[in-house]
Amino acid sequence: MLQKAFQLYINNFRGFSREVWILAIITFINRAGTMVLPFLSKYLKEDLGYSYSQVGWIMVCFGFGSMLGSFLGGKLSDKIGFYRIMVFSLFTSGLLFFVIQYVNTFWGLCFGMFAIMSVADMFRPAMFVSLGTYAKPENRARAFTLVRLAVNLGFAAGPALGGLIIMNIGYRGLFWIDGASCIISILIFAILVKEKKKSAFLDKEHPGELLVASVFKDKIFWLFLFVCFATAMVFFQIFSTLPLYHNEKYGLTEFQTGLLMTLNGLLIFFLEMPIVSYFERKKVEKMKLILWGSMAMAVSFYVLLIDVWTSVLVVSILFITFGEMFIFPFSNSFALSRAPKGHEGRYMALFTMSFSVAHIGSSKIGMEIIGNFGYQMNWIFMGSLGILAVFGCLRLQQLLRLEKK
Repeated sequence: MLQKAFQLYINNFRGFSREVWILAIITFINRAGTMVLPFLSKYLKEDLGYSYSQVGWIMVCFGFGSMLGSFLGGKLSDKIGFYRIMVFSLFTSGLLFFVIQYVNTFWGLCFGMFAIMSVADMFRPAMFVSLGTYAKPENRARAFTLVRLAVNLGFAAGPALGGLIIMNIGYRGLFWIDGASCIISILIFAILVKEKKKSAFLDKEHPGELLVASVFKDKIFWLFLFVCFATAMVFFQIFSTLPLYHNEKYGLTEFQTGLLMTLNGLLIFFLEMPIVSYFERKKVEKMKLILWGSMAMAVSFYVLLIDVWTSVLVVSILFITFGEMFIFPFSNSFALSRAPKGHEGRYMALFTMSFSVAHIGSSKIGMEIIGNFGYQMNWIFMGSLGILAVFGCLRLQQLLRLEKK
């Protein structure tokens, strides 16, 4: 019985091209080496002695750099090709990580963080476009899921290794390893994967052939971006307000909060690929799945209003996790399938920028609501944002049906 279940699980990973596997492996190496980010605010506050306000401004520069990088990465992928952008982004950001450890002034760090993220986040839209080229259309959502698994595994390993490095070498060690992981991963990619200008799998029968004059005139895509922004705003609470709430309301330790996050990671690792494979085989409409995910996200915060029972935190994490599994793989796939040939980079740039904007706004807005009105009001606000995303999905389903007529 166990052997059969294991075989069924493994079957979900079949059918990918060699290039997709290499992309997943270099993503894992890169993300496992991304140890600076989880400790950045701690490094700025404790090691360099900056105030909370100054740390906040440096992180804002970090976020705006991420937005600019996403935009440039997408636009330049259309102009000169995703391959060159990926190689330039990771190699250059690796060198910048080596340099930025020697920057200690406030304005230097603001500019440095803006610059490093402007280069580093050029990688994301370029990588999404590369998956559209190297993955078959029928495997695309699963290919995104494979890369998401690599990201999650990398993030699971990175902070633990980072903590050990800080204890033994200090924060400087993080910058060296982060820079080295960027350079090593992209060298592996450049050696093993050859540049391909366009997908061998695209033809007139497959999506991605919509004749839209400009991404800025594609009203369906802009409504879709609102749905992505709203659900990301809700999801990113898991990294900002939720850990504080665990401690302040229920007295949970960092270890106990970590266990809840581990539950999220384990469920994604074991269930996301089988779920995506199942719905891909059944050819279920992507927007319907994103709608279900948005509903789950909304419920995950409404249940926190029942604040008399510690186990409600587990229920909330379960809903967040299933929301995440239904939204993110299929929204990636929808965004890429929506793009006309030659415009993939621009579409994926705006798609990744919606997450960057949500990242900047999520913690700031959440903290302001909590500071002025308390946690309960924040849960109502975030749950309602999830419901807005649900209505957005319903409207998108109508528009997509009209477009097909």
